[in-house]
Amino acid sequence: MQQTAMWKRAAAMAEQTPADRNRYVDLLRALSIGAVVLGHWIMAAPYFLNGVPSMDHLLEIQPWSRWLTWLFQVMPVFFFVGGYSNGVSWDGARAKQLSYAAWLESRMRRLLGPVIPLVVLWAVLGVTGYLLQVHPAFVQIGSQVSLVPVWFLAIYFVIVMLVPLTRAAWHRFGMWSAVVPMLLAVVGDWVFFNTPYQALAWFNYLFVWSGVHQLGYAWQQGKLGGQLRSWSMAVFGLTALILLTQFGPYPTSLVGVPGEAMSNTTPPKLPLIALGLTQIGLLLAFEAPMRRWLSHARVWTATVLVNGLIMPIFLWHSTVMMLVIGACFWLIPEVFVFAPGTGYWWAFRPVWVAVFLILMFVGLPLFMWLEKTVGGSTQRKNHIAIVIVSALLICGGLAMLAAGGVAGSGPLGIHWFAVSAPVVGALLLTAFGTSLKAE
Repeated sequence: MQQTAMWKRAAAMAEQTPADRNRYVDLLRALSIGAVVLGHWIMAAPYFLNGVPSMDHLLEIQPWSRWLTWLFQVMPVFFFVGGYSNGVSWDGARAKQLSYAAWLESRMRRLLGPVIPLVVLWAVLGVTGYLLQVHPAFVQIGSQVSLVPVWFLAIYFVIVMLVPLTRAAWHRFGMWSAVVPMLLAVVGDWVFFNTPYQALAWFNYLFVWSGVHQLGYAWQQGKLGGQLRSWSMAVFGLTALILLTQFGPYPTSLVGVPGEAMSNTTPPKLPLIALGLTQIGLLLAFEAPMRRWLSHARVWTATVLVNGLIMPIFLWHSTVMMLVIGACFWLIPEVFVFAPGTGYWWAFRPVWVAVFLILMFVGLPLFMWLEKTVGGSTQRKNHIAIVIVSALLICGGLAMLAAGGVAGSGPLGIHWFAVSAPVVGALLLTAFGTSLKAE
């Protein structure tokens, strides 16, 4: 019954879609997040041997699987799509004479709804684990794996905060506004490999992802696309990716591998730009037929429906997985008897993915209710300083949680600053300012 109601709501929204909307943007957003979720569910490799549980990673166990990251690492697509959407949104806000503070707060609220309940849940689970004398390593690993997805929100918040500047740069400098941050990423990698100041390479989080984000502006402005340009971009990007990872100093895996000294993602490095160019070129080469396909009512309704669910799914999918794995370790550890990477393990992987998917959808009504309750409160007119401080607290807290989970040396075994920073940041938006409904 609820599924029918959700479809009807999605159909009603689909019917109201403006004729000039690029529906391909919505499809790419859904597909990119879906690929991340599937990749995480496949790569997790829990094992139980001689009474000892372990949480292994497929990329570490079977090196050949690192090639799979060339398919499942799709964060460049998300930032590219984000550039398109943020460009449209900011231009619309300026046309309506909406203030930067009001625009930024509205963008933040769309993301805060699902993430704050997730942080609070893991703080509660961390305290519960401490009181039950669960080994801190289990709390740290479980929460860190579950909260890894929020790293993207941390840097994405920063990119969104800079939209007025990056949009102005696009209007003034055009494609050079994308090329320059990518060149700065080259400098960041040179510093990483050739100097003792490797910490400076962490600026590549800004350079790499803002460069890809600028390409989203280019797409929205009609400067990308067409068969020749798209295929040329894809071939150039793939060639660069092969040269960098197979003949250069970069590892093959495009996500971090436990135990490896260097990662292409922390901090981001040039292979991610090459991957982004490859993906963007390929996707734009098929834009025209995909947009025609999306003009069909049922296809577009399904896309609208998935987009309405995709952020809760993205943020909660690892938590669902870790809670299932933790419960099985505790109650039926025999289900982990197959060594990760063996034929039997691979044969049962679709079963595990199906279990995660089913339980994800069982919990989805709760996740969506939490999102609406937290993020759907009345928007308030806040001073720009309040909005920026809130954004910085949220970014800092989420970055720390993605890096180390909730476990720490504070009272009750919790890293309280990391946990409280995003919560306090979200509360600031509600505690100060004037309700827009009251005006």
